[in-house]
Amino acid sequence: MDKAVKERTRRIRKLQAELGAAKPDPDGVSIQRQAERVEDIQRWKKEHKDLCRQRKETSKKVTIDSLPQAERPTQLPPMAKLLTDTVKMIAYRAETALVALLRKHLAKEDEARALVRELFVSSADLIPNPAQNTLTVRVHRMASPAHDQAIGALLADLTKIDFCHPQTGARLIYELV
Repeated sequence: MDKAVKERTRRIRKLQAELGAAKPDPDGVSIQRQAERVEDIQRWKKEHKDLCRQRKETSKKVTIDSLPQAERPTQLPPMAKLLTDTVKMIAYRAETALVALLRKHLAKEDEARALVRELFVSSADLIPNPAQNTLTVRVHRMASPAHDQAIGALLADLTKIDFCHPQTGARLIYELV
């Protein structure tokens, strides 16, 4: 309803601008056009008023009881919720550990946390090398050179730690390309 009201408001303003910009001509055609625009404006204002009234009468919040049974959100069983909460906690701790490593290359912790989140959703190429038993993770560049420098330093630190892939045992090498 908000979109419909905004659309009506926009349309009314456009018609009013056209009406105001209309230049009179000697044959009287412009008077007819102006009358039509005035009628259109009145019609759109009536629709706008009706929509505003409907919007005001419509509740902005939907209670769960008002939803049909099939559309109501379901609560996770206790064990599933426990598993979900555990995964979230582990992910947050991993993020915090990366922020701590990145923190020495950036001035602000908030900036480091935002950059780590950007790193999590950035593109990367995985290049396995079975002969050397390595897996190279090539992370694509970030939005700015300062972020590239910080992420490059973080990836160098991670490579020095010598993590191994849990299933294959391949040594992980991180690069920024």
